[in-house]
Amino acid sequence: MSAAERQAGLPQSLLLLIGSCLPVLGAVLLAPVLPRMQAHFAETPGAAVLAPIALTIPALVIALLAPFAGMIADRLGRKPLLLASMLLYAFCGLLPLWLESLPAIVASRAGLGLAEAGIMTCCTTLMGDYYQGARRERLFALQMVATSLSAAVFIALGGALGQDDWRTPFVLYAVGLLFMPLMAALLWEPTPSVGDVHVSEAGRFPWGALLPLYGLTVLAGISLFIVPVQAGFLLALLHVDAPQQIGMTMGANQLGVLAGALSFRLLAGLRRPLLLLLAFATAGLGGWLMASAASHALLIVAVLVNGLGIGLLLPTLITWVMSQVSFAQRGRATGGFTAALFAGEFVSPLVVLALTHGEAGALPAALALVAIAQLFLAVACLALPWLFRPLAAPATSLS
Repeated sequence: MSAAERQAGLPQSLLLLIGSCLPVLGAVLLAPVLPRMQAHFAETPGAAVLAPIALTIPALVIALLAPFAGMIADRLGRKPLLLASMLLYAFCGLLPLWLESLPAIVASRAGLGLAEAGIMTCCTTLMGDYYQGARRERLFALQMVATSLSAAVFIALGGALGQDDWRTPFVLYAVGLLFMPLMAALLWEPTPSVGDVHVSEAGRFPWGALLPLYGLTVLAGISLFIVPVQAGFLLALLHVDAPQQIGMTMGANQLGVLAGALSFRLLAGLRRPLLLLLAFATAGLGGWLMASAASHALLIVAVLVNGLGIGLLLPTLITWVMSQVSFAQRGRATGGFTAALFAGEFVSPLVVLALTHGEAGALPAALALVAIAQLFLAVACLALPWLFRPLAAPATSLS
């Protein structure tokens, strides 16, 4: 059976969803054991700087290299790049089990980011290749659900495995070797479908239509990391430090993200600018409630509301990006989306740090400013069809 005749089903959906979760493992697995790793390399010059870099450098590499991964996927194929990336993921992910140099571990984490750029780009692109219409939108919503839930699971696993030895959590990167044969057997290189619409004229990449969406994706990435990074500091200001209460707060945010992503399908009948308005406004409202929360109970409500907006935001953006490009451009478009998202995640703590000037007590005011910006941005999203319609093809204008 040719690739054009094959129909993707549950096995393909599960593999692509699992693949989308692997870059999340790279982002959160090291967080629980970071203090122990830093203490282990205390004699290494610059350890106080290198250890946090080991945590964040995969996201930075993804932001820088995902567009190139998208170009490779379009020119050489999605499946070959995905399989090569899975192999590199396992190799670089497992290296810290044996490396005795902190700079070498940082280098291996950079290699991990390179692999994650290929994995995330290829998995998202293949979702766009294998599925159409409502099935595609449903899978993108499930992708948001899966990555959000996996973040909570991976943080817990990293903490549990790192109780005795900070190196042990790195064993989890062996999942790349586990799923690579399944991907080789069950995934196939796609071909353009009969219904594939070529959006851009003369095969040109539709930068005019996509750049505004990439800009919004950077802002979505900043919003996405506000709660995971800042909630602990907010709880400290409320004199809440019990692990159970901290876990309840993070769980409420993940529950909100889950509900927001699932609501994407229920709200699919709305025009996309309205969906973005609703998403940014809900995230901004949650952020404002976080900034003004005077108790742990109110903070739980705030992060839940914030999660609702974030969960709706990302599926809306990726489906909009996919609707603007043809099959031959889908890898580049997805690579740009992935880069924008991870760039936002990488700079999110820096944005808040710049607003607080390093003062813990200034965090609520900083989050209030971010929330106000999100609310203004929500209204601005209504202008997208008018601002960028001349730059997009009439067949799939920004509406």
